[in-house]
Parts: sequence; C-alpha cells; structure tokens
Amino acid sequence: MSIPAYPLVFVHGLFGWGADEGIDKKIPYWGATTGNLMEFLAAQGAECYSASVGPVSSAWDRACELYARLTGTKVDYGKAHAERFNHNRFGRTYEEPLFEGWSSEKKIHLIGHSFGGTTVRLLSHLLTYGDKAEQEATPEAELSPLFKGGQGDLLQSVTTICAPHNGSVVFHVAKKYKVLPIMKAVVYNYIGLAGRSKMQGDFVDFHLEQYGLSDTPGKEDALPMGRAKRKFKRNDDNLEYDLSPEGAKKLNDYVEINPACYHFSYAFNSVVQGKVRHPKNTDFFFLKATSGLILADNALFRKGREDHDVMNDGLVEVSSALHPDDEPFTDFDENNVNKGIWNVFPVQEGDHGTPIGLFADPEKTHEFYLNLLDLLFKTEQSEKPMETAHD
Repeated sequence: MSIPAYPLVFVHGLFGWGADEGIDKKIPYWGATTGNLMEFLAAQGAECYSASVGPVSSAWDRACELYARLTGTKVDYGKAHAERFNHNRFGRTYEEPLFEGWSSEKKIHLIGHSFGGTTVRLLSHLLTYGDKAEQEATPEAELSPLFKGGQGDLLQSVTTICAPHNGSVVFHVAKKYKVLPIMKAVVYNYIGLAGRSKMQGDFVDFHLEQYGLSDTPGKEDALPMGRAKRKFKRNDDNLEYDLSPEGAKKLNDYVEINPACYHFSYAFNSVVQGKVRHPKNTDFFFLKATSGLILADNALFRKGREDHDVMNDGLVEVSSALHPDDEPFTDFDENNVNKGIWNVFPVQEGDHGTPIGLFADPEKTHEFYLNLLDLLFKTEQSEKPMETAHD
C-alpha cells in the first residue's frame, strides 16, 4: 500500500456535511455506518480533510466556499454573480486555511462524492481559467484570486464518485410526478427553521448567509425568514437547478477540463438485469424506491434507451456518473494514465451511498479508498524527475 504525499480534500454531496459540523462526530459523512473514513485513512499515514460547503447551494457558491476554506479567507461569491442572483457578495471569513502550504509544490487531490464531484470540477475550472464576467465587473485590486485563473497547477488530481456530471434523472421523475414541490417545501422550511436554531453552526451548517437564511458566523444579519426563502427560491443559483438536465448542460458548457491534473471517475449501479430490471444491489429502502421510480419512468416514457442510460445508483444514472458528455474520456488503464482526460473506471456494484460507507461493508469500503490512494500516489511518482546514478 502506498500513500500520497499531497493532501487529500474530500467534498460531500447533496444534503451532506464535513468535519466542521457537529453531526460529523455522530455520523461521519465519509465512512457513515462503516466508521470515520478520515480517521482510518489518517491512521494509514494519509493527510486528509473533509471539507464543509453548502449542502443545498449551487455548484458556484460551493466552489467559492471551498476555495475560501482551503485558503483561510473570506468567501467571495463574485461581484457579477452576486448582482445577477441578488444575494450578498461576501460570506463568512475563515481565520485559518484548511491546512498550511497549499501551492504548486504542495498540490492537492480533490475527491468529490455526488454533487461534490460537480463542485470540485467547477473549482478546478475557476482555478485554471478564472471567470471573464468577474474580471470585467470587478476592479483588479478587488478581484478574488479564484477568478483570475492561471492556478490549475495547484491540483494534482480530481476524482468524482457517483457525480451527476450530466444531471440527475431523479429530479425529472420527482417533477413529473409532482413530488418535487412537496420536497422543496419541506427542505426550505427545515433550512429556514434550523438555520435560526441553536443547531446552526454547531450541529449543522447550511452556509446560506449570502441569502440571509442564517446569520453570518459572528454576526446577527439574517433576513426575515419569508423574505430570505423567497430570495433563495426565485432564481437558478441553487442545487436543484444545477442537477436538472438543463442546469447540468449549462454547467458543462461553461466548465472546461484542467489539462494540468489527472481526472478519475467512478460510477455505481444498483440495478441488475433479469426478466425485469430491478434495484438488487442495494438494501437501503430509500434508494431502492428511487431506483425503482427511475426504472418505471424509463419503461413507461423512455423506451429503447441503452442499458447504461437506464442503470443507476438510486439517484444518478450510470451514464451521468461516468464522465461529462462534452469532455474527453477513456477507459481506465493503469499502464496509461494521462492528464487532461477522464480516466473512467469500470462500473462498480452498489448504490449512491455505497462508496461513502452507508450500509456498506467496512472492508470493501476501506479497500476502495486504499486502492484509490495507491493510484493517486502513482500519479505523484510519475512526475518525479529521474535520479541520476553516480558511481
């Protein structure tokens, strides 16, 4: 077993949390029912961190929050972005970076599960290319380094696991069967209430101070709940839109692959073939139900689709998790791993929660990440200059 020298930064997905939230001490996002994965990997010698970003925020807002957490700075959502979506430009301030010394000499490996995969892709794009709209709208002295570009070499690798690169069909199904409005009402009310309770910032953290749904840490600046919820709901700057087919396409049209780092992707599948396709590779009742809805929707309304378009992990179709539709990709070959292209692993058995250890086998979960760490170690070794032998 080989352990990477560079830090590993893990980014959670939809409704998730990181090590900054109290809930992680009770139920770790990374590891879940198999135990704390960060502690396991640290015991093997890895430098790893579970980052915290907005659990229902847009990929853009999450990427800005992740950058501020990594650098120990104030969250800057961008002048142009904030004006477009009518929310505060600045969020909380992190007094210290996630770790010391992030640079082109101490790169990072980004690992994102679910919507965390979309988040790390966008962060990689902004570091590499910056953002033209922010550059044009912001005086040079006020422009965040995140939007300047030219920093793609800060990343060694980007790994996505069950990521909805091309959107999630679950939202299509939930909208069609009129479940989505109910889900949204429950979520928005829960966020509004919990964001003003003693849980906020201690047990949970919604990172929605830009909309006034909760106080900025250290301040009392939340807006009246009704007004804040309306601001948050009445635009496309949220996770719901980014997960929709049209939102995912818009993100894909914007995001370009980083040629300076390695890209790996994993898709999981809970559906098996038989006389009838059914979600066999999951015992989690919720994901079994959502996977069944996806299959039913396909059987009724989208007949004739390819198998990999129908197979899913309960929340994301395999075809969406493999790679972004408009970026270069190749099947993973351990003897030919290159930068600037998605190296796509064979589809794994399991549901959306399997790779984070949710109702999963501890040994298999640990084996999955130890194999990944070995691969990331090899990417570092491949770039070391050849040593000259001396007599």
